[in-house]
Amino acid sequence: MKLLPCLAFALLFAPLAARAADAPDLQSRTPHYHASYVVAADGTAVETHEWSQTILKESALEGAKRANVSHSSSAQKAEILVAYTRKPDGRRVDVPKENFQIEANSGRGGNSPVFSDWTTVSVLFPDVAVGDTVVIGYRLTDLEPMFPGRFSASNLFYRDAAYDDVRVRIEYPVAMDPQMQARGMNEQRGSAGEGRAFVEWRWSNPLATKTKRRDWSVFDPEKEVGYAFSSFRNHAEIAAAYGARAQPKAAVTPRIAQLAGEIVKDKKEPREQARALYEWVATNITYGGNCIGVGAVVPRDIPFVLDNKMGDCKDHATLLQALLAARGIRSTQALVNASSLYRLPRIPLAFSVNHVINYLPDFDLFVDSTSESTPFGMLPFNVQDKPVLLVEGHRDGMRTPAQPRARNQQTVRSRMKVAADGSVSGSIEIIQSGSDAVGARAWARKMPREAQDEMVKDMFRRMGVIGSGSLEKDDPTALTDAYRYKASFQAEKFMKPSGAGAFYVFPVLSLANNILGAVQSVSDPEIDTEIACHGGQMVEDYSIELPARTKVLAIPGDLKVGNQTLSYSASYKLKGRVLTARRILDDPTPGNVCAPAFIAEQRKVAEKVIENLKEQVLYK
Repeated sequence: MKLLPCLAFALLFAPLAARAADAPDLQSRTPHYHASYVVAADGTAVETHEWSQTILKESALEGAKRANVSHSSSAQKAEILVAYTRKPDGRRVDVPKENFQIEANSGRGGNSPVFSDWTTVSVLFPDVAVGDTVVIGYRLTDLEPMFPGRFSASNLFYRDAAYDDVRVRIEYPVAMDPQMQARGMNEQRGSAGEGRAFVEWRWSNPLATKTKRRDWSVFDPEKEVGYAFSSFRNHAEIAAAYGARAQPKAAVTPRIAQLAGEIVKDKKEPREQARALYEWVATNITYGGNCIGVGAVVPRDIPFVLDNKMGDCKDHATLLQALLAARGIRSTQALVNASSLYRLPRIPLAFSVNHVINYLPDFDLFVDSTSESTPFGMLPFNVQDKPVLLVEGHRDGMRTPAQPRARNQQTVRSRMKVAADGSVSGSIEIIQSGSDAVGARAWARKMPREAQDEMVKDMFRRMGVIGSGSLEKDDPTALTDAYRYKASFQAEKFMKPSGAGAFYVFPVLSLANNILGAVQSVSDPEIDTEIACHGGQMVEDYSIELPARTKVLAIPGDLKVGNQTLSYSASYKLKGRVLTARRILDDPTPGNVCAPAFIAEQRKVAEKVIENLKEQVLYK
């Protein structure tokens, strides 16, 4: 899934020390970070930033030698105000002019760029060593507002990084009547004269605190130090501001009407017509960024998208809306966060939504045509179970649906025959539905024929085993959520040909997710934050035929364990020379976010499952 970073329009110059699990062993610290915004009534602003970074460890040198300032050249003007290296003895080494580099996107022969006018000014600091401090200051002046008459800004500061002095000031027209929030920061408000006011936030964190967090798949900015400022009164106004310029782009023209008719052909049912139109956009319009001025939040004209067969999420959503309208099918565009936000912030910020999809109210259905592999009726995982802002018919609290757990099913059937010399031959068949099937189809579509022919051999080679085989797979071209593929294989030295030995019951080839990987993902006792998750069922069936002279001394024990969050059953049987095993892991997770308490309950089951999976077949 390709996201639209320009819709968020965040300037991620990252002067701050990196978050890490070993934060107290600081690599660098930030003596000061100062930012100011002077906001005009039309929503434009002049923003000034200055920050410094002191290098404490050799490992931080490489990143500290260079700073980048990026902006849209048609929407902003950038100026570097100050850039220098300060030595421990107070000496200042200014950055010479030859240490500035500008990387700009532009059109051929001086024409305007087509897909991006993003410009980056890179500053290379001279003579930087451990103990030095690099300092940079710059100004960004808006040439036009992203949303006329609207302005929003926010930032976060993490406790596992050291800051000595953080100051942020926003000056704005009183008539803008903004909402604002400070989390863990000192706040001061006052008059700036002539109908203007200001707010200033301060914070310091000289002693960073260690964090154990490693999984950032679910992120709640309300729990972090930071600020938020917005002239939007509610989230519905964000959708309305986007729709004011996006909706007219979705007009039904003769070209759109003709194309829609050609796509649906003889299909009569509206839902089948909608499916055909969605699949055409998903598979025929490739992704292309749109970071050109207000193009960051305004779709391109549809003729451009059709002529180039390329567009970003806004372009996809606008084109699909127009095609649906041409067939009398109602739809609206919908704004969603495609990264790690599963809750909207209390203060309505334009940057909290960074992706555009479509909603079809007659079918109560969301679709995302930027995903070329997701079937009609499903959503990619990163936009499931998320708050959504409808451009038309907005409803507070509306969310995209989570993937029903009953839809995520996987069965792995492994058949193996071990020869007297210890070599093995057999097959592994994978039957999937739901998210795994969608991913497998995408993988299979992109697999070159030569890679398919060598895949089994390469997998054995990575395991240090001499082996070979072949892959057969169903036609992956259809956009459906069911898929099947199968690998046949031969490999040497699976078992010792003489003496005592042991082996695990596991898939010889890693062609799909397995139960062990699933339970290990929740077995970490240090998971103490919400994480992204989903439910489903995994089944593993094994049949292993052993050599005639092999005597089995022990097999893994049967197990049935579970609670309301996870259940597992395993049975092992030896009949003659054939060992069979069946394992079932059932995860009833109802949504896409799992709380620490839920994971803790899953862990109780997972630990017992791992013990069972570690049991071996003993033989001689």
